[in-house]
Amino acid sequence: MGEKKVQSLEGKLIVSCQALPHEPLHSSFIMGRMALAAKEGGAYGVRANTKEDIEEIQSQVDLPIIGIVKRDYADSKVYITPTMKEVEELMEVKPEIIALDATGALRPNGVALDDFFRELKEKYPNQLWMADCSTVGEALHADELGFDFIGTTMVGYTEQSKADKIEADDFKILREIISSVKHKVIAEGNINTPQKAKRVIELGAFSVVVGSIITRPQLITKSFAEALD
Repeated sequence: MGEKKVQSLEGKLIVSCQALPHEPLHSSFIMGRMALAAKEGGAYGVRANTKEDIEEIQSQVDLPIIGIVKRDYADSKVYITPTMKEVEELMEVKPEIIALDATGALRPNGVALDDFFRELKEKYPNQLWMADCSTVGEALHADELGFDFIGTTMVGYTEQSKADKIEADDFKILREIISSVKHKVIAEGNINTPQKAKRVIELGAFSVVVGSIITRPQLITKSFAEALD
């Protein structure tokens, strides 16, 4: 059944329903309703942060979920599902896909991605994994490691990619990744118009994640307010 649910994401929209502790909508209850609203609008999947939010979302919608846990550690730049602790939390609610930082950065306690991913595959052999990458090189490496989905989530958010924009030059980075990897590519990051979402699917992305422009009212409001200033 899980496999079929994930297959239903092909060519479709995944909505990222996340609100961090400092944000006005931070609440599992609200994220559950946000996911329901996204489903009503035509979303086929949800990306969500923390087991609490995911559990609430699962009570509201029967859609495949990409689960993450964002957590900061003092000794690492990696904050998207950085250690086994976060993975074990997610396994309590069993999202269809678990996403994690797959950049070159070392994880907490100096753990390298290769070792961490090997441990994950051994411990949870039937789980589907998504690699949140920031460069073509990282995407190729994650593909070789055997991630089920390669994501462009981190493009522009790391030292090695800060000059890059996912949508620049008609999604050049995305096109390079799609043409180079064996696994399915999920386009994510700054895809903030329906036209861009349509374009990435035309270019061969398996699915597209859209977040802030749908689910962060403070940012949506800001763009309108700034236009009037």
